[in-house]
Formats: sequence, C-alpha cells, structure tokens
Amino acid sequence: MGTTLAWVRTPIGRGFALATIATAATGFAMAAQQNVVANYFQDDLGLKGSQFGYITAIREIPGFLLIFLTALFYRLSLPRLTAGALVLLAIGYGFYGVSDSFWTVAPWVVLSSMGYHTWLQTQSALGMSLTVESRSGSMLGRLAAVNSAGTLAAMLVVLAGFQYGWLGFRSTFALCGVLALVAAVAIVGFPHMHDGEVRAEAVRRERIVYRREYRYYYLLSLLDGARQQIFFSFGLWVLVNHFGLDVPRISAILLAGTTLGILTGPWIGRMVDEHGERHMLAIVNVAYVVALIGYALVDNVVVAVLCYVTYTLVFPLSHIGAATYLRKVATSDEVAPSLAMGLTMQHAAAIVVPIATGYVLNYVGYQWPFLVASGFACLTFAVTRRLSPETQKSPRRIAEEAQAGRAQSSASVAAGR
Repeated sequence: MGTTLAWVRTPIGRGFALATIATAATGFAMAAQQNVVANYFQDDLGLKGSQFGYITAIREIPGFLLIFLTALFYRLSLPRLTAGALVLLAIGYGFYGVSDSFWTVAPWVVLSSMGYHTWLQTQSALGMSLTVESRSGSMLGRLAAVNSAGTLAAMLVVLAGFQYGWLGFRSTFALCGVLALVAAVAIVGFPHMHDGEVRAEAVRRERIVYRREYRYYYLLSLLDGARQQIFFSFGLWVLVNHFGLDVPRISAILLAGTTLGILTGPWIGRMVDEHGERHMLAIVNVAYVVALIGYALVDNVVVAVLCYVTYTLVFPLSHIGAATYLRKVATSDEVAPSLAMGLTMQHAAAIVVPIATGYVLNYVGYQWPFLVASGFACLTFAVTRRLSPETQKSPRRIAEEAQAGRAQSSASVAAGR
C-alpha cells in the first residue's frame, strides 16, 4: 500500500491516477447515455428509423470540424483542452432530458458531441504521453479496461434503476452530466508528460497537420468511420425496433460486452505491442466482417446479440492500433493534431454514411446497411496489409530520432568524463 501511494505521488503515477478517474467517470457518463438514448429517442421523442440516421449525422458534425476546433485552441495545453471539452459534454448530457422533439434535442446533441469528440482525440494523446512508444498499446489497453469498468458500473446502475423504477430518462441524463463534470475536474490537473517523463512546459502542438506520410492512418480513420457509424447508428435500434428489446434487456447485453471488455482490454493492448498493428488490425477486421454479416443475414435475436457483443468486444482494438501506428511514424508535436485530423476524416464518412443509410432504410430492410458496413471492413483489411511502421516513418520523425540519438550520445560522453 505504501509503495502504491509513493508511486501515485510521482508525476507519472499522478497522471495515471487522474487519467483513470477521468476515464472511468467519462466511461460511465457515455455508457449510461448510450444505454438509454435509443429507447428515449423512440419512446419519448417518437423518432423513426430514418431520423436515427439524421440525428447521428448531426452528432458527427463536430467530429468533422474537430481539426478546426483544436487548431483554434492549439495554445491550450491538452489537459485544459480536455477539461473544457468534458464541461461541454456535461452540459449537453444534462440538457438532453428537457427535449421533446427531434429539433429540440439537436442542439444538445451537437454540444455534447463537441465534448465527446475532443475527448476521443485527447485521451489517446494523454495516455500515450505516460509511457514510451514500445508500451503505448499496453497503456491504452489499460485505460480501455478502466473505461470498460466505468461502463460496467453505468450498465449496472441503469439496469437496476430502470428495473426497479429508481431512474427515468431525465434523471439518467442528469447523472451523466454530473459524472462528466467529475472527469473535467480530475483531468485539469494532469501533468505535462512526454515518453513517461515530466516536462516543465506543455508539449508544443501544431495547429493543423496533414502529411502524405500518414496516409495509411487517414485511410484507417476514414474507413473505420464509415463502418462504425453504420453499426452504432442502427445496431441498438435493430435490437429495440426489430427484436423488441426493452431497456433492462439492452442493459444486460451491454453489461455482458462491457464485462468482457474489462477482462480483455489490457490483453488487447499487449497484443498490439507484441505482434504489431498490421497483424492485429487484420484480425479485428475479419471479426467485424463475421459479426456484421451475421447481424444482417441471420434473423434471430440470439445471433444478433452475439454479433453485437462480438463487435463491441473487438472495437477498441481499431482505435488502439491506429493510434500506436501513428505514434510510431509521426513526430511528437504532430501526434495530437494528427489524431484530430484522423477523427475529422473519420467523421467526414460518419456524416454522409448515416444519412445515406437512414434514407435507404425507408425503402429496404435493415439488413442492407450492415452488409455495406461489412464491405468497409473488407477494405480496411486490405489497408492493414500495407502497414509497416518501421519503413513508413516521416522524414521529420527520422530526423527527430537522429537528434535524440546524438543528444543521448553526448550525454553519455559527458557522464564518462
């Protein structure tokens, strides 16, 4: 116990502790909101299938604009930028419950989305700053497990709350807002770190970064955005609308997937570090194809639930693998803005695809969007076979490593004297 407390007092220990609190609280808030929002949209607001696609597109607009938002606030340190984003998330979630139609909920969807998408970018950069490059996957895997623990707590609370009448839609959204504020307070004290070492000042960030050398990261982001937005726009909706599952049953499904995520998160991160992004991302996209085709072609609630759980179980690996690949080929000052550029590209697809598939749902069965998503997974598999971080480093990254090597050699010579 004393050793643990001593470690927490160190900059890296304090950083990990604060990141853990913020990640768990945000995981709770996002999971609780996701758990009830499909039923809230259908039961309280009366949204139809096509409107689910439209509201998803509206939600993804801030993700598309993320590169410009982060460029506007590039002088802010990552912890302060993240804290501000989480405050927006808290306000948006808190006011979900005052809505009574598609148009009155839309502003809060946009506001919470600004916070949510900024957090998606900065949490990876903050997490990877706590450790060296070779252990980035393990660190992100541990934080993914923490996120899953927060999600698990949210599932239990929502499941019990709705089962016994302790919670309603509006009180759940208020609780989500409170937890997002807790995360904001925690992360604002995160220390300035780089490669696991404390810095007196925040690492400098570029405003906007777009480089040809990072093209495979951009392609992964674009294709992942198209695939995942189809699934997360309509996956729960199919379980609610087509199979008639209520909030307690949806909670139980998410609970099972989250429990598995806690157990496998650290292992997934280690596998990325040990076997590389090329191998692990190929495996995960094969799993996506199987899950999406099963969801589309087998009209059975048990199979649909198994496919949903499988998809959500392997989903974190896509983000971890893409982020660690980028860190291996980009310079330190370009990691965070490049993550933002990737998310912007991801959400360019995320805006168009839900609208198109939502429109198509007016004329065809729910199966077609999932078949299209499996096609995106096949294309992503092809991209993963071309990944080679060691040979795809940018010229600036190679120069940065050479400079670091010279500085280390000079320090060794000076120490020898």
